[in-house]
Amino acid sequence: MSSIARSKEDMAHFTALSSVKKPRVMRAVYIMILLGILAMIAFLTFVPWVQTTGGQGKITTLNPNERQQEINAAVSGRIEEWFVRDGSAVLKGDPIARIADIDPQLIQRLQAERQQVQIQLQSVKKALSTAQIDERRMAELFAAGLAARRDYEQAQIRVEQMRGSVAEAQANLTRADTALSRQSEQLISAPRDGFIQSVNAGDTATLVSAGDVLATFVPETSERVIEVFVDGRDVGLLLQGEKARIQFEGWPAVQFSGWPSVAVGTFGGIVTTVDQSAQADGRFRVLIAEDPEAEVPWPEERYARYGAAVRAWILLETVPVGYEIWRQLNNFPPELPPAVNTAQGQAT
Repeated sequence: MSSIARSKEDMAHFTALSSVKKPRVMRAVYIMILLGILAMIAFLTFVPWVQTTGGQGKITTLNPNERQQEINAAVSGRIEEWFVRDGSAVLKGDPIARIADIDPQLIQRLQAERQQVQIQLQSVKKALSTAQIDERRMAELFAAGLAARRDYEQAQIRVEQMRGSVAEAQANLTRADTALSRQSEQLISAPRDGFIQSVNAGDTATLVSAGDVLATFVPETSERVIEVFVDGRDVGLLLQGEKARIQFEGWPAVQFSGWPSVAVGTFGGIVTTVDQSAQADGRFRVLIAEDPEAEVPWPEERYARYGAAVRAWILLETVPVGYEIWRQLNNFPPELPPAVNTAQGQAT
């Protein structure tokens, strides 16, 4: 008798075991688990995921002249009059403050000093002209043998001395003009259109020195950009022209990192600049401008002002979801762009 027949004969004695049947619900559970596993494998293999990099940042401008700047005192003195206050809108050339020197007669004395130096300059110029006439006369007499060489050389020395005096007088006149010009620049004006964010100096009794900060000035921005800082691991994958999605502070948004097409409340951007050197913390600065091809423009400046916080996602390569999960678990960098892969292959 074969072993199979003997096993069946032995199992016939266990009637209770033969009466047990598998529940139908368990069969359904098995099928559902199997289908779920297959669906998960298909999801991880075939569903695309857009890799992103980026981080927190703020709104700034490309032109340094359009960024926040300080209005400094051009001369030392006391503040005589303020023409603005916090939040005042100004146009280019509008007065901001007037500074008066501690000595009210300083400008008059500087003008008198300039006149004196100017008179001295005219005097030494006349003396130079006379010395040059004497030099020519002595040259004629020396050529005719009627004057000694020593007298002719003395005349030449006097001419050179007069020329040095003229140069010295001209330098003194220049210094006097500079001092007068600096003291005349006591009216501080706006360098361009914008508004006064804060007045930092005090009232009319406050003394200021040249270079002291009088007010904080914010120009009108003509082109806003986003400034974000990217980890050094990912900066090599960023190229000029990469697309980005931006979430502005205070603007309601729902962002799906891997599926930017279904994001709500985010705005399109494009990478314009990637710094060549890292910051002190090892991250690299990336500037993102508004994407001209985006369907929805950026919010108006009153909703997204200069210095406001933002979060940006720079879009990289499209990979399967499973690869992205594996990359995140192993802390690998994102996928290299095709152009970079091709270039590395040719170099190899």
